[in-house]
Amino acid sequence: MVLFFDDLVVSKSMRNVLNRNVFKVTFNQNFREVISNCKKIRRDGQNGTWITNEMVEAYVKLHELGIAKSVEVWQNEALVGGLYGIDLGHVFCGESMFSKVSNASKVAFIALANDLKSNNYKLLDCQVYNDHLATLGCVEIDRNNFLKILKNE
Repeated sequence: MVLFFDDLVVSKSMRNVLNRNVFKVTFNQNFREVISNCKKIRRDGQNGTWITNEMVEAYVKLHELGIAKSVEVWQNEALVGGLYGIDLGHVFCGESMFSKVSNASKVAFIALANDLKSNNYKLLDCQVYNDHLATLGCVEIDRNNFLKILKNE
């Protein structure tokens, strides 16, 4: 599942949330806290997470090398949402996101999508289909097209 930036869907209610400035968005300000929250957040229909302590440390190292990036969403000085992933320079591969309050993960996703679009990225890779991402404009593409984009063809 991927997002082509021109297909980003921001609903009227979400535009209202964004326009009210309820949240503050930062980039790469608290990577460890974002991945830790992604690890701890309870998800419906899932027993645990693939994010082990070893994975946290590996991704933190990738962040220190400038490869892994995060988006943080703050409300009243508290981290309430965010996401992280791997930045390939022309494609961003989202790994996980979390939300402690309604709309926080959508705010992170929209902020990231807008930032990537303004920096001429080809797409945002969301990996696995879910209804939440589909409402934001994400679609599934076939493997061959994805590989061409990864190769920057």
